[in-house]
Amino acid sequence: MTRAFGSADEVRAALGEEIGPTGWFALDQARIDAFAEATGDRQWIHTDPERAADGPFGSTIAHGFLTLSLIPYFSAQLVRLDFGAARINYGLGKVRFPAPVPAGSRLRASASFAEVKDGPAGVTVTTRYTVELEDSAKPACVAETLVVVA
Repeated sequence: MTRAFGSADEVRAALGEEIGPTGWFALDQARIDAFAEATGDRQWIHTDPERAADGPFGSTIAHGFLTLSLIPYFSAQLVRLDFGAARINYGLGKVRFPAPVPAGSRLRASASFAEVKDGPAGVTVTTRYTVELEDSAKPACVAETLVVVA
């Protein structure tokens, strides 16, 4: 269930709290292939199941940037910022991909607010996302997003 925040002060009050996790999301080869086509990154480790079967992971794996690009999908299930007129993607903080994501894996995410900072353009909210890989001791992705709420 999406958790709504009506003000920057409500976000500040929730700093450090874990929100989530979401439900599971299956990441199949068709989505990996579509991402490869959209980005031009057709490296065999992502797009050639036969060759990848003999590779270091035993199958194709998702692009790290594909996993990262799922954060908006997960975010919509986790948090809603119901204040300000616009939400502007300001960028990313630290991003890591601790575990490879084999085709056919399932992912889910949780979030926590790391910082709320007032500025001339609005309030910058830094959110730390952890994208969990089912049956893995390590997450698939850990990333900080920065959003300006103007």
